[in-house]
Amino acid sequence: MALALLAGWTAVGGAGRQRPVEAGPGWVLLPATSGASATAAFFTVRNPGDIPDELTGASWEFGGRITLKRHRHEGAAGRWEPAAVLPVPERGALAMAPEDADLMIVDPPELRAGQWVEFTLSFRHSPDLRVRAEVVPPGGRRAG
Repeated sequence: MALALLAGWTAVGGAGRQRPVEAGPGWVLLPATSGASATAAFFTVRNPGDIPDELTGASWEFGGRITLKRHRHEGAAGRWEPAAVLPVPERGALAMAPEDADLMIVDPPELRAGQWVEFTLSFRHSPDLRVRAEVVPPGGRRAG
């Protein structure tokens, strides 16, 4: 009986469906010094679908280069390296964090705490996603 129900559910599109990814507001780290060469942005991207997706790139309202980046843990130390993609698992999330993955922004313009900026996130399967992020000072990130 369970097999028949599963087969019927699959036949009407209940399994293996791609659904677009979703993301709420993120945050951008305010550079500690004026004229900093880089900063980072962080988002939580959720995938409600049954098929994995991948974040393949990003841009923001100021233009310039944004690199997907991941921290590689190596014993007690680690190192940062560019990533071609950041996986967004099926029925899961890509939760960017300073200790794991982020969007590295090269040569950011002058930013101010509390400012909101707009990004476009690009994915392998989902349509581009426009999201906003609040600029926060070091140590000023709020939970949530």
